[in-house]
Amino acid sequence: MTDNAIVTENLTKVYGKLTAVDHVTLNVASGTVFGLLGPNGAGKTTMIKLLTGLADMTEGDATVAGFNVRRDPMHVKQRIGWVASEVILDDDFTAWENLWLQSKLQSLPDWKDRAGDLLEYFGLKDRRKDRVKTFSTGMRKKLEIALALLHQPEVVFMDEPTIGLDANTRRMLWDLITGVNKEFGITVLLTSHYIEEADALCDQISIIDHGKIVASGTPTALKARVQSDFVELETSEAVDEARLRSIPGVSEVRSQGKAWILRVTAAEEVLPKIFSILKTDAIRRINVEKPSLETVFLDITGKRIDQAGADVPDYRKFYATMRRARQ
Repeated sequence: MTDNAIVTENLTKVYGKLTAVDHVTLNVASGTVFGLLGPNGAGKTTMIKLLTGLADMTEGDATVAGFNVRRDPMHVKQRIGWVASEVILDDDFTAWENLWLQSKLQSLPDWKDRAGDLLEYFGLKDRRKDRVKTFSTGMRKKLEIALALLHQPEVVFMDEPTIGLDANTRRMLWDLITGVNKEFGITVLLTSHYIEEADALCDQISIIDHGKIVASGTPTALKARVQSDFVELETSEAVDEARLRSIPGVSEVRSQGKAWILRVTAAEEVLPKIFSILKTDAIRRINVEKPSLETVFLDITGKRIDQAGADVPDYRKFYATMRRARQ
């Protein structure tokens, strides 16, 4: 295994007039959980398509698991797994039959022992003969990860894996992702627009916005770069921007729709001053953000990460190439 499981250099994808991925250079260390954090439409799913060979690069280059994606796409596919944002299982098949189908797609001759071990690891051994349609969402996610691990990949891509899950199932999946990384030694590239998810899981994070990497580092290092608090303020009547700027302790004022975002030295000192110059009944909403990945994104881009739905990659094409990769 190389020191870096994923390396990109000026990776670019252009669709007509849209630059979805804009000269992205990354180094993802082997054996780590790497987070690609950004709003919907930022280029996260396109990045995965490029790194898995589902989409052709317009410019630049990439290496995954030691193989060049341009020159050796089939060798790359032999060494990677993928967990999509939606569950990709055959509901009319049992858990064991889904694993059997996966083995056929990947032309795996000796898969049964590995499949049994994975079912036991994920707590699904007693449900191996049950149809997947009877599984809970959490069980279905477990089985999907088991499918991704069946051929013993070196790198697993997880594209918004927890989107649409309830809080308990999401936390369960976080534990599984950590376990897969630590116990199997697999490099995980995780895309997400959930701030707390990236903070909890990732060793390294790159923030992507409009196809460009705007910041990279450990969660701790990224949060340390923001030395200020942020106060988000929404009022029922017009507010003079100059008046907000005149408040002692306010270093920057930005408008965002009907709200104002104030960068302040210390929120606990500035809040009383805000209340003193504004009518209390005119304040509809006020929110304080201490240094976090949310404030890092807010500081760099001037906006919050959109929490809307995510793109779903063309997983059928991906799995169709897995069989050819084994031939």
